[in-house]
Amino acid sequence: MSQYNIVVSTEKSTVVAEYVSTYNHTGKYQSEADLEREFIRLLQEQGYDYLKIHNEASLVDNLRTQLEQLNGYKFSEEEWNRFFSECLASQNEGIVEKTQKMQTDHVQILRRDDGSTKNIYLIDKKNIHNNQLQVINQYAESQGNHDTRYDVTVLVNGIPLVHIELKRRGVAIREAFNQIRRYQRDSFWAASGLFEYVQLFVISNGTHTKYYSNTTRASHVKENADGERKKSKKTSNSFEFTSYWADANNKAIAELVDFTKTFMAKHTLLNVLTKYCVLTSEDLLLVMRPYQIAATERILSKIQIANNYKKLGTLEAGGYIWHTTGSGKTLTSFKTAQLASALPYVDKVLFVVDRKDLDYQTMKEYDRFQKGAANSNTSTRILEKQLGDETSHIIITTIQKLDRFITKNKGHAVFQKHVVIIFDECHRSQFGDMHLKIIRSFKKYHLFGFTGTPIFAANSSSGGKPNLKTTPQAFGEKLHTYTIVDAINDGNVLPFRIDYISTVKMKDHVKDKDVSSIDTENAMADPERIREIVAYILEHFDQKTKRNSFYSLQGQRMAGFNSIMAVSSIAVAKKYYTEFRKQLKEKNRKLNVATIFSYSANEADPEDVFPDEDFDTSSLDQTSREFLEGAIKDYNADFNVNFDTSADKFPNYYKDLSMRMKGREIDLLIVVNMFLTGFDATTLNTLWVDKNLRQHGLIQAFSRTNRILNSVKTYGNIVCFRNLQEETDEAFALFGDKDAESIVLLKSYDAYYDGFDEHGKHQSGYTELIADLEQRFPIGQSIIGEQNKKDFIRLFGAILRLKNILTAFDQFAGNEILSERDYQDYQSVYIDLYQEMGGGEKADKEKINDDVVFEIELIRQVEINIDYILMLVAKFHETNCQDKSILVTIDKAIGSSMQLRSKKELIEHFIEKVSITAEVEEAWKKFVHEQKETDLEAIIKEEKLKEEQTRKFVNNSFRDGTLKTTGTDIDKILPPVSRFGGGREVKKQGVIEKLMKFFEKYFGLV
Repeated sequence: MSQYNIVVSTEKSTVVAEYVSTYNHTGKYQSEADLEREFIRLLQEQGYDYLKIHNEASLVDNLRTQLEQLNGYKFSEEEWNRFFSECLASQNEGIVEKTQKMQTDHVQILRRDDGSTKNIYLIDKKNIHNNQLQVINQYAESQGNHDTRYDVTVLVNGIPLVHIELKRRGVAIREAFNQIRRYQRDSFWAASGLFEYVQLFVISNGTHTKYYSNTTRASHVKENADGERKKSKKTSNSFEFTSYWADANNKAIAELVDFTKTFMAKHTLLNVLTKYCVLTSEDLLLVMRPYQIAATERILSKIQIANNYKKLGTLEAGGYIWHTTGSGKTLTSFKTAQLASALPYVDKVLFVVDRKDLDYQTMKEYDRFQKGAANSNTSTRILEKQLGDETSHIIITTIQKLDRFITKNKGHAVFQKHVVIIFDECHRSQFGDMHLKIIRSFKKYHLFGFTGTPIFAANSSSGGKPNLKTTPQAFGEKLHTYTIVDAINDGNVLPFRIDYISTVKMKDHVKDKDVSSIDTENAMADPERIREIVAYILEHFDQKTKRNSFYSLQGQRMAGFNSIMAVSSIAVAKKYYTEFRKQLKEKNRKLNVATIFSYSANEADPEDVFPDEDFDTSSLDQTSREFLEGAIKDYNADFNVNFDTSADKFPNYYKDLSMRMKGREIDLLIVVNMFLTGFDATTLNTLWVDKNLRQHGLIQAFSRTNRILNSVKTYGNIVCFRNLQEETDEAFALFGDKDAESIVLLKSYDAYYDGFDEHGKHQSGYTELIADLEQRFPIGQSIIGEQNKKDFIRLFGAILRLKNILTAFDQFAGNEILSERDYQDYQSVYIDLYQEMGGGEKADKEKINDDVVFEIELIRQVEINIDYILMLVAKFHETNCQDKSILVTIDKAIGSSMQLRSKKELIEHFIEKVSITAEVEEAWKKFVHEQKETDLEAIIKEEKLKEEQTRKFVNNSFRDGTLKTTGTDIDKILPPVSRFGGGREVKKQGVIEKLMKFFEKYFGLV
């Protein structure tokens, strides 16, 4: 008999290596019910048990049975009632606490009848196939705000952990997303609140299927409640943050049948739930994307194989991950470090970053995932202590500190330990003596590198060590790839839109590249040229950064985005900063412009990789340091802070600047190399470039602008004052693929304006859509019939999306076709239909149609504000109140605004009352104050509310930007009402409705 020895055993991969679709389209119509039946049948084939559970009593009975089976323990009636009410369905716990329970506290303590205690597992994370998977459908919930019936839910050990919402083929998948939003708002919390345990949501219309995590969903509900004015910690919780599943080659698996066979496979789903979700220190649940999971598992597999084959300390023990900038490398590296540090034979995981600024950035990111998970260190002495400490498993350090540690600590015990070393950004600065020191000193190591822009033979340098020129030479084989093309296709980062603005006119017979670089740089630094560029930026600043567009960020209403300007040298940075301050003063404009730079040993910037810029200001020449001191003084005055260029305060200036960039408090930041790598700010949408960039450096710099924020931000905006077209094409070909340009770069103005053909299909342009709109839906003509209303919504939504892109093109000004008034009329109709279909404040109708998607974020971004209305009122007064066309303009402006509709009556009343001689702005303030007092007094009187508590409640609501209708605050203002017979609830609801109407009327005015 043959005998086989197992050499290496590996678990099944969570992400399938390559998937070929087996779905056979029959061409027959498939209803939503058919789709649901087919989905459940596939799950049963994969080993899920189907249960006919449609109410809570059956759900709770099954939960008890499943937990008894998992734990091998039979609850007594008293024990079960106690465990259920205290540990599983506590009235004091919501979605966050229940998520913590599944992610970090999945072992709960049962108080037994005899007074002893026992551990009860809710889920087995070590042996995932000990968990039972069941599927239920059409579960009815009648105790929420509305009677609801959920599509399909997967129970893990009886707990609802995955919820699937299905729509029939042909219906927008976003509607399944909106449906879950309504469940979250209206019913998941109802009864015992067991549906708040759901960790993952899956949405599908059969053709497209996506998944996302629960607290992302909860944040979105909070942000959208009360007119999107609740404070929220994150912006990453809209439909844009849902993910497709994919195979390891990044091929999306979108069809529901294929998704079910891969993502819903028992080992995959259980792995995602138990290993590849991260609950951050801000209580946000992040679920990893397929490429992140694939990369993590490739590294863990490499560690395991290298350990079994005794390959430690060689190139074969490691490898590199090529994941494009902005694709979430920090989350991938964090999870990799966390899982690697848990391997029994690994002693330490070293996470190595390249610079102090990245050290700070990465530390903050790691801290976000888990408080104290990583021990950062500020000195080589602390690093030495941590490397000798048995309890420090994950350590963040910079390569410079690690280099100093190795030099000073020959023979340290850590060099004999089993160590995993992960480089956050393995670019060229590591391919030298430092790299050699590390691999010569550590004996039992695995070396892994993450990079968005690997060094290949094509972009390797001419100097340096011949055996350390490329990423594969330094780190070993490529373990996983996710390029910028993949990321843009998946919607994980945005494409770029590039303007090339000509600023230097060369003589006809001289090509730019033929002019010696020093002469070119002299021409580029000419004061006249800098003056013209600054004038161009100030003229187009609002347009490029969309300053007339509005959105919500961390509870604040924001106008547009912010920008970075990358320049060629410190000398040029100084000229730009001075010119900006000068022109802003001359033009009487208020923009917060800041600058930061420090000494860089490599003054001859190599263009394709940014040299190390530490926080060394002492080596700057005297005039540069004095200039920087002056710029920081301006910053101190702007923000009432106290920084300077000293060794202890300059790093804090960097951190403060970083924070204010992310909060969109800085409008334009002038840099030489700083902030062009490793800095992420979702509010940043524009990069002004007056610097030669190539390859790695070009991709890194451009990628500062393409982080996803919301539907208003549709691309990263690059404005080049140098001709970098050839360099851009080369960089995208190298780091994407030969066809990258068509995916990575937005199309031309003409394509969006006039339309274009792609893949044999015509994409209508702006002019064609407007012509269709004017012909089918003339202004002033009612839109009759449901189908016509849907057609109008789709058509005007498409125009809104195109207009959002076109507004950043200089050519669009004056070519809008529709007049401002016509646009307002159409927008008013659009908002009317939105509210008619249940999208307004009172969304009780639950009637948002399955196949209609409203672009409300794009409507809100062009909000008309009260200042514009007051300007029109003043204009009306100048005509002695004779020009009635101004009143029509006011009426149309209010009708086309989501925010001002609730204030319509107030504005009209003001126009009637205000005298011709009055100063409009002052009169308005006085009028609003008096009217608010009158209205509040009336509510207090009519509803017999407690005056002092009501005024305090209302003032706090205006301060916080939301009227809080849950909790005890609202109860404190009510008069005594009997709790029996339901009278108190009716009274409370009536008071809430009146106060909400009052709040909407005056919010933003007081």
